[in-house]
Amino acid sequence: MEYRFLGASGLKVPALGFGVGTFGGKGPLFSAWGNTDVAQATRLIDICLDVGVNLFDTADVYSDGASESILGAAIKGRRDRVLLSTKVSLRAGEAPNDVGSSRHHLIGAVDKALRRLGTDYIDLLQLHAFDAMTPVEETLSTLDGLVRAGKLRYLGASNFSGWQLMKSLAVAERRGYSRYVANQAYYSLIGRDYEWELMPLGIDQGIGAVVWSPLGWGRLTGKLRRGQTLPEGSRLHDTASFAPPVDEERLYRVVDALDAVAMETGKSVPQIALNWLLRRPTVSTVLIGARNEEQLRQNLGAIGWTLTSEQLARLDAASAVTPPYPYYPYWNGQFAERSPIPV
Repeated sequence: MEYRFLGASGLKVPALGFGVGTFGGKGPLFSAWGNTDVAQATRLIDICLDVGVNLFDTADVYSDGASESILGAAIKGRRDRVLLSTKVSLRAGEAPNDVGSSRHHLIGAVDKALRRLGTDYIDLLQLHAFDAMTPVEETLSTLDGLVRAGKLRYLGASNFSGWQLMKSLAVAERRGYSRYVANQAYYSLIGRDYEWELMPLGIDQGIGAVVWSPLGWGRLTGKLRRGQTLPEGSRLHDTASFAPPVDEERLYRVVDALDAVAMETGKSVPQIALNWLLRRPTVSTVLIGARNEEQLRQNLGAIGWTLTSEQLARLDAASAVTPPYPYYPYWNGQFAERSPIPV
């Protein structure tokens, strides 16, 4: 396994991490993702640890906390071998304060997560969304206090816009608070919006990307093909309405390019899509998911080899979209030599 620093921090994480949203199977969304129990989870974690994947990512809202509980049970007795990553701030109850990034909610949410995970510290805590109703100073002072108390080791954000993340970093620097070192973001060959603002910010500020849904919400599994109906077993039947949107013609253009590279390399479509991400700037770790051993072993095959520059260029071209203003001038070459990212 390849290990990389998490942003500008001193923490090394595996290039592939394991997202455990499939643990638990509660609710309309997460039941479609998977319903892995403790025994199955233990087996999947065994496989991960055998190949050096030691980062496991969850959230308090995944299956109403069941994902954290199952993960905690599956790592019992080997806490020192794993890095635990979880997320808070989305609604996790019916009470008025069971949501957001207030001091009240964060302290309670972290304590509940610790109990479910069966541990006294979390390696990486990420805010699941930006809370515009709570002062950034309140949020960051609370997180800093939790770090100083030893309950959290590193901090990150998820689903923040560029200005929200940059404002948080500025406040942390001004007040001397612990700063975010990770940005858990949606990024894939069919979802490249991360590149316009968040990637340059990550390069400038030392924020490492923790990539979620690297296969475009299950659209890059190799099962979707132009002119064919959605396969019967696809989770998209139940979860498409939750997924980031993608233009169908662009999707199939990317799939065609992936198929061509698959023929050349002997690798699978998902492995190629994951390997492409591992070559992108700021990416610290890519979270893979799996409902069973076969899927897990297939995704683990994305590492240990490299696409050629020509293959990468073809995938880039097939997945490219015209960025919105004010990023367009960099993309079309007018200011390309001054761009902070490859164009």
